[in-house]
Amino acid sequence: MTPVSTAVSPNPGPSNAGSSNSRGPQQERSRLTRERLLRSTVDVLAADGWAAATVAAVAERAGVSRGAAQHHFPTREALITAALEQVFDDLTAAAGSEIEAPGPDEAITPARVSAAVQRAVAVYTGTEFKAALQVWAAAASDPALRTLILPLEAKFARAAHQRTMAAMGVSPDDQKGRRLVQATLDFARGLGLADTLSDDSTRRAQVVDTWCEQIAVSLGVDSRP
Repeated sequence: MTPVSTAVSPNPGPSNAGSSNSRGPQQERSRLTRERLLRSTVDVLAADGWAAATVAAVAERAGVSRGAAQHHFPTREALITAALEQVFDDLTAAAGSEIEAPGPDEAITPARVSAAVQRAVAVYTGTEFKAALQVWAAAASDPALRTLILPLEAKFARAAHQRTMAAMGVSPDDQKGRRLVQATLDFARGLGLADTLSDDSTRRAQVVDTWCEQIAVSLGVDSRP
């Protein structure tokens, strides 16, 4: 009978361990580089427009070489696609952040309505929305780009509506409340469009205050102290 070998496999040695340990920092650097490129794409889109958002311009803004940028995103299409997903993820998260929905027995107050409206306006006047506007404008004459962004925009729109309703304390069964929330989001989008041309923050603040008052009245909110 042939004896069974009892030899122990040789120790892989320190070189393999060192290689394994080095992958961690390399992966982290790669992740941070990718993140910088995506953020820089959003900034270039918002500040300089669609045409300016090239791989070379984004790489320069991110402080990385063009070769490093193309390692992560070989084409402008790949870069823009990833940046768009990031933009809409950020917009969706921002639409519902910082405002907790009221409890089941908690009354809607003017302060809660105002906070929800102010939050919606902040989302639509932020950098991410300005970047998205540039892409929407380009998509109007680019069917492939339009096909790409429509589902992303629809996901954001649903989240913004649901979270604004929750922030105001509007019941999902309240049809009038649903329409008022949609009108609020359309109102905020219009203010975001105006903000791309000039800083109208003073006028905007007055308009927003008036809108908050009207929404509170329409929802039957008791404004008495």
